[in-house]
Amino acid sequence: MNMLGRYAYIIMIQDKWWKQFQHRYRQGRLIHSYVRTGLAHPKNTTLILFYVAKPAGHIAGYGEFVERKVGNAMELWAKHGVESALSSKEQYEAFIKDKEKVAFIRFKNLHEATKPVSYENLLEQLGKRRMARSGFYIEKETAEKLIALME
Repeated sequence: MNMLGRYAYIIMIQDKWWKQFQHRYRQGRLIHSYVRTGLAHPKNTTLILFYVAKPAGHIAGYGEFVERKVGNAMELWAKHGVESALSSKEQYEAFIKDKEKVAFIRFKNLHEATKPVSYENLLEQLGKRRMARSGFYIEKETAEKLIALME
């Protein structure tokens, strides 16, 4: 798949983490890190669209992808923990559950959707019946349509 097909990545996020990123953004924080313990996508993309699962069930916003860092859990916390939605090292340790290797998905310029894109509308835009729960790449044209629907 070429870079056009990997223009944006739709990532699943829990409502509580989305709210923390909104709070951080409103405090003026510029760079954010989303911590993942399993699947470590995206590798390379331009935008990240945030699909807030239950109870919302919609794309709530997006940010510009900076990088994905995968490595030692404690080293990454020491370097980028302050960018995460986790409020303390204790909360981080409880979240990663003894995993030694984690991924920090770093992004900037968080945009909150004025009109979040519903699950049904998202499926319609994607031309799908169901959505992959682990997240997936989309091409530029689809990303731009979804962003236009949010504003």
